[in-house]
Amino acid sequence: MGEADAVSAVASLRNQLTDIARELSDAQVPTEPLADYVPPRRVALVFRRDSRLVETARVWRLGVLLIDTGAGLYAAGETTRAVEPGWPQHQATSMEIRREYRGAALRGGFATGTTINITATPIDVTEEGLTDAAGPVFLREGVIRVRWSAHVGDDAAMPIDAYLTERIELLRHPPEGA
Repeated sequence: MGEADAVSAVASLRNQLTDIARELSDAQVPTEPLADYVPPRRVALVFRRDSRLVETARVWRLGVLLIDTGAGLYAAGETTRAVEPGWPQHQATSMEIRREYRGAALRGGFATGTTINITATPIDVTEEGLTDAAGPVFLREGVIRVRWSAHVGDDAAMPIDAYLTERIELLRHPPEGA
């Protein structure tokens, strides 16, 4: 597999992402917000501005990947819901971080119950960005593959075409009770 195969694979993926965004948009498949966390800060040394989540894009979740409406690709991060955060439990730090994200979602103006994607990492969809990448999407021997789980090695990773086709089908036609 040569450089021409890699260039062709990357071009094919870019076209596929554009087609997916168009298809899901045309089918009016609901999107979810992608947001950045803005930490609390002082204003004029006296007032404090609370933390909040600020929407940066609308995305469709396809397993370990997110695709935005502009055909951008992301490695999925954490999610939270816009719900009352409750009181501090003074237990695990991770619980307090999740509680903070829930409150920040409400302060960011998201409707109660909305699922918000945070800490997503943009994926560089170029030959250089995908070659031997450590994230969920990587290019090896002219084939772009997806590590669909953190426990999956490179040899068990799926070709991205098959992965996206399967995930789009599940998104458009979820199993009963999902």
